[in-house]
Amino acid sequence: MSPALIFDMDDTLYPERQFIRSGCRAVAAYVERRFDVPLDDALGTLLDALRRGRRRQALQALCGVHGLPLGVVPSLVDVIRGHAPTLRLPASSIETLIAARAGGWRIGVLTNGRPDIQARKVAALGLRAFVDQVIFAEDWGSGRGKPEPEPFAVVLERLQARPATSVFVGDDPWCDIFGARRAGLHTIFVSRGPQVTNRARACGADWAVRSIDDVPDAAERLVRREVADAA
Repeated sequence: MSPALIFDMDDTLYPERQFIRSGCRAVAAYVERRFDVPLDDALGTLLDALRRGRRRQALQALCGVHGLPLGVVPSLVDVIRGHAPTLRLPASSIETLIAARAGGWRIGVLTNGRPDIQARKVAALGLRAFVDQVIFAEDWGSGRGKPEPEPFAVVLERLQARPATSVFVGDDPWCDIFGARRAGLHTIFVSRGPQVTNRARACGADWAVRSIDDVPDAAERLVRREVADAA
């Protein structure tokens, strides 16, 4: 069996703010068509709410500023959930996935979120060209996704990999790191903020990186250490 390197998707392989901004553009276009609010004005209101840290209130702010009925908010949520996003897989992620595959790793993606939405993200990012398996965690177990053990078991089975020679890479201490460790995988915590080592230690990760570029080397060290310890 080949070693497996399994990635979370949102905020690990690409910044999720890309999807949020794409959803804002889709909402602005919808509001222009339905309510004759200029697209740039609607988009500006939404992006201003994001900059102010009011992501969860952005749609209500849009309604308030432009005189839209609050009853339209569920429709705007549906627009975000149903739109075909415009996303770009960062060059660093592409290079990392290519390098890992060239190094003999089987590559998987295990992502939380509504499978229909996540599938559109995967398509927009072109991820399937760079990985061997994509698993939508909420399709398995109780439907709540990571950190439940079933999604991890499924991705390992699909990759024909053993936990002891598999590494999970993610940015969420609970869903990614705790879930993967409980399933017997090695873990790499991705944190682009300050005090990454302290955060990794707090969540029990085996390794911490600030950049996705550092993942293949860290994963190699973890698996090499496992083999050495077994010998």
